[in-house]
Amino acid sequence: MSSMPYVIDQAQARQLLAQIDVPQILRKLFRDLAAGSAVQPAQQCVEFPQGAGDFINYLGVLAEDGVYGVKTSPYIVREQGALVTAWTLLMSMKTGQPLLLCDAGELTTVRTAATTAVAIDALAPVNATRLAIIGSGKVARAHLHYVKPLRDWQTISVYSPSLLEDAETQAALKAIAPGLKIAASRETAVVDADVIMLCTSSAGPVIDPVKLSKPALITSISTNAPRAHEVPPQSLNNMQVLCDYRLTTPGSAGEMLIAAEQHGWSEDSVVGDLADLLSEKVQRPDYQRHVFFRSIGLGLEDIALANAIYHLINQHH
Repeated sequence: MSSMPYVIDQAQARQLLAQIDVPQILRKLFRDLAAGSAVQPAQQCVEFPQGAGDFINYLGVLAEDGVYGVKTSPYIVREQGALVTAWTLLMSMKTGQPLLLCDAGELTTVRTAATTAVAIDALAPVNATRLAIIGSGKVARAHLHYVKPLRDWQTISVYSPSLLEDAETQAALKAIAPGLKIAASRETAVVDADVIMLCTSSAGPVIDPVKLSKPALITSISTNAPRAHEVPPQSLNNMQVLCDYRLTTPGSAGEMLIAAEQHGWSEDSVVGDLADLLSEKVQRPDYQRHVFFRSIGLGLEDIALANAIYHLINQHH
């Protein structure tokens, strides 16, 4: 057993993750959280002086697997645009030695999308047929990849502002789901949708649930910008709200913070989180009104995937 950790770059991470059943690993993780064999502290933000950026640190322990990990993500303000990177360090709880240092770019994309997929599988109506996606970047395409097999989708509509002129991204989307439609507007994308995935880097609302034609499942991931949110904060009062982890998400999600401060919303009204859903403490919603699922991403998700990569490498060595 080498005492030096494996160092995995983005290309290697992508190749290794393609060999892993990511949603299955995340389902196990959330069941472990429900059973108390995994620990997820709140994320920690360390700000640079003079507003020059910050580090967000996401920590976690997977006791059953005997690993502790930390994902650390710097947000570095520069004239040519902010630089965001992220690395995940996996350590042994038995020896105290580092096992793996992995570029977390791919981990983050994949676990963000697969977490949404796990939520949609647990929450969406079993007979859902219409899927809408707002956003068309790498994260949106990963969402499509993981959510495509979950229901018998009759229509998949995708909208993002520059997509109509972007043949390359259209081709990348159609490589995943050949029948999908590129919508000309946000409004046409979400018409009669059963499930709407918001996969944008917008700091402010991209849809208003009030304007939707029927109750839908809306999923939101949001971005690094301070208090970023993809739905109007006041809309939380009229939706059934769930999240990835109820102990940490309401303290970080922009729309939840603003709704609590300005619109009388309370985090006590969160119906449940993924641990509740996967341990069947919370039932599938009845869709008398919109259902909103918000994830901010857990360090534990990255750590669980880093652990899976570590085991995959060890099998080959």
